[in-house]
Amino acid sequence: MHAPASTLDIHRARIEAALERLLPPPDPALPERRVVEAMRYSLLAGGKRLRPVLCLAAAEAVGGPNAAAADVDRACAAIECVHTYSLIHDDLPAMDDDDLRRGKPTCHRAFDEATAILAGDALQVLAFEMLCEADGIQADTRLALLATLASASGVSGMVGGQAMDLACVGQAVAQPALERMHALKTGALIRAAVRMGGLLGGANSEALDALDRYASAIGLAFQVQDDILDGTGTAAALGKAPGADAARDKPTFLSLMGERAAADYAQALCKRSVQALAPFGERAQPLADIARFIVARDR
Repeated sequence: MHAPASTLDIHRARIEAALERLLPPPDPALPERRVVEAMRYSLLAGGKRLRPVLCLAAAEAVGGPNAAAADVDRACAAIECVHTYSLIHDDLPAMDDDDLRRGKPTCHRAFDEATAILAGDALQVLAFEMLCEADGIQADTRLALLATLASASGVSGMVGGQAMDLACVGQAVAQPALERMHALKTGALIRAAVRMGGLLGGANSEALDALDRYASAIGLAFQVQDDILDGTGTAAALGKAPGADAARDKPTFLSLMGERAAADYAQALCKRSVQALAPFGERAQPLADIARFIVARDR
C-alpha cells in the first residue's frame, strides 16, 4: 500500500533533492572518494524517507516551521543521515550480516567492510554538521534539535536498542522487554524526528507531549509491522531477504504473538497514535495518514 500523495510523496521529493544538494559531491580526484561514493550509494538508495517526512508533517501540525526552507531541509537531511548510518552499521557482518538493503547490495557488499564503517561514521558526523550550519534557526532551537538527535542516536536510543537486540538472540523475551528494546532501537529516532518537527514549528510543552505520544505509538507500530513483514513478505516487496529474524533466532512480535494478534496490536497502536493528534485538528491529518500507512504497508 502506498501512502497518500499529499504526505509521503510530496515531502519525499523535497527531501531527496535536499539530500543530493547537501551531500559531498562525487569527485574522482579526491583521495577519500571511495568513502564519499559509499556515503552517496547508501543515502541516495531510495527508501520511504519516513523520518524526515514525519519531521515536516509535525512542523506543519503545530502551525508550520519557524525557519527558512533551506534550514528545515538541513534538519530533515540530518535525520536521514543518522538513519542511514545506523542501517549501514546494522548490516555489517558483526551485527546482522545482511546482503541486501533497499533492493541493492548492502554497503559492505558493494564496497568493503572498512569503507562501510567509515561511510556510516561520516554520515553520522555529517548529520550534526548540517544542524550546526542551519544558522537561520534560532540558537536555542538549534541546540534543542542537536540534543534531541544526539540522545536518540546514542546509548539511550538506537545504540542501546541495538545492543539489547544482539543480547536477546536466542533468548525468550517477554513483551514488555521486547517493547522497551524497540522503543530504543526503532522508536527513538522516530520520536526524535517528530519532536524536531515540533521544535521547528515552535510547539509548546503540551503540543510536544502530544506529539511524543503519537510518535511513541507509531514507533512501536512500525516495528510490529516490520516483524510481520519479515516473517510473511517477499524479497521483491521488502528489498531485503525475508525471514532474517527467524534465521537468527531473534525475538519478534510475530514469534511472540502470532500474525493475527500482532496485526491487531499494530492497528490498536495506530488508533492510539491518531487519538493523540486530537489537539491539532485538521493540521495533523498528514500525521494521521502516515500512521495508517505504517500499519498497512507491504515493505
